[in-house]
Amino acid sequence: MRTHPVRRLCVPLAAVLVALPLTGSGPLAEGRVRTAARAGLTAELDRLFEDPRLTGAQASALVTDTATGEVLYRRSPGALLLPASALKTVTAAAALDLLGPDHRFGTDVLAAGRRTGGRLEGDLVLRGGGDPSLLPADLDELARRVAGSGITTVSGGLLADASRYDGVPLGPNWAWDDQAAYYSPQISALTLTTDTDYDPGTVRLTLTPGRPGRPAAVKLTPPEAPVRLSGRIDTGAAGSGRTAEVDRRPGSNELLLTGSVPADGGTSQEWVAVEDPAQVAATVFTADLARHGVQVQGPVRAGRAPADATALAHHDSAPLSALLVPFLKLSNNGIAEHLVKEIGRVRAGAGSWAAGLDRIADFTHRSGLDVTPARQADGSGLSRHNLMTAQRLSRLLEFARTRPWFRTWYDALPVAGDPRRMVGGTLATRLRGTPAEGRLHAKTGSMTGVDALAGYLDRPDGHTLAFTVLLNNFAGASPRPVIDAFVLSLLGQHAAPAPDTGRRTRSPHDWD
Repeated sequence: MRTHPVRRLCVPLAAVLVALPLTGSGPLAEGRVRTAARAGLTAELDRLFEDPRLTGAQASALVTDTATGEVLYRRSPGALLLPASALKTVTAAAALDLLGPDHRFGTDVLAAGRRTGGRLEGDLVLRGGGDPSLLPADLDELARRVAGSGITTVSGGLLADASRYDGVPLGPNWAWDDQAAYYSPQISALTLTTDTDYDPGTVRLTLTPGRPGRPAAVKLTPPEAPVRLSGRIDTGAAGSGRTAEVDRRPGSNELLLTGSVPADGGTSQEWVAVEDPAQVAATVFTADLARHGVQVQGPVRAGRAPADATALAHHDSAPLSALLVPFLKLSNNGIAEHLVKEIGRVRAGAGSWAAGLDRIADFTHRSGLDVTPARQADGSGLSRHNLMTAQRLSRLLEFARTRPWFRTWYDALPVAGDPRRMVGGTLATRLRGTPAEGRLHAKTGSMTGVDALAGYLDRPDGHTLAFTVLLNNFAGASPRPVIDAFVLSLLGQHAAPAPDTGRRTRSPHDWD
């Protein structure tokens, strides 16, 4: 292939840009070198965006030096594009600013009735406080405390109180066929997760192969969750492909099992978003109460705690500063939406998307972040109504460095090439073994036809770059290698994007 005429110059010039000190003698000569270096870097980065995988697509990028504010590269920085999960940087910053790093979500158990010895004449209430990290073990501990209070019998039922947030479970323009996906959960003030990934509103199925031709064993967590399993997952021959899928029938908690797992494949897990998370959590709690000797005679039903209900037990989540790690590292959509509704509840008295997003918009305005138009429709980036610009996201990267919560926010960003799950996160396998390993702290974003990266790159000379790359409307193979080559070019490393392997664009069920 014929070499592009600029290509012979761009590598050393980009290297000069990295190595060049930004202060020193000879300002005129230095300025000329800097100008030439920027021109070389611009040519190199422009060439990357000519990759055939971006034919017909939209690309936007902005790179600045955080110490000087100097713009090192720009490409349509004001273009309104889908940010996917890169939007979580905005939600996280707003939550830290508006709720504070020490904010916690509480869950309460209350007695709504008169106590006579060990008998409660009335209802028991499980009141959700919006905690996206509430685990089965937490419910079990609450049940133990209720039993410890002396109650052995509840004549009424168990009220599932999710009134802290509104009753709108799904965000605007969320895909209808993603409703069973763990990354598209129903948002409720009373919800349950199954592990410390903290995917709220989900149950987990563990699949264990049997003998070839026999059904695989399916274990439900939590086992008391009111879901029904239909169909089956078979065991295929050793070495066969894994085709197992778990879906949920819309409007119900019937889980549909299909496909197979290979006999030698070991155990695997599937997470499924449930219908009515509050009902699921309250049903699990009723079983916990029974194990601790507290019998609830009435049914589980939705309801609000009466004003005169008395407190029996309380559980606090970890602080927001800690929850930010799984939120950003693992690109957790459920946590994002809980933060939006919690902002609305705390700052505007209404636990709704509308109230929360209005407060976030006010935060961005007061902070001078609305340098371009934008539209934020949810907290996670799942909605295709979202529109952001590279300029706006890059401005956030600069602003965050001035805030007292910056270190918490920065440390929660994924780190390139670090295999530790709660460090590398969605960047754990990217740019490993390259000069960017450990130097790139950034938020990923991807969905069908969208790939994005926004964050910080530490250069060997001690300078830190803030950058945003947004790619939209590509129809073939993922152009993610273009973004990785972009990062390496900022370090003065010429790297042609990896070739097209024939892999098609990511499925909507493949989210980060």
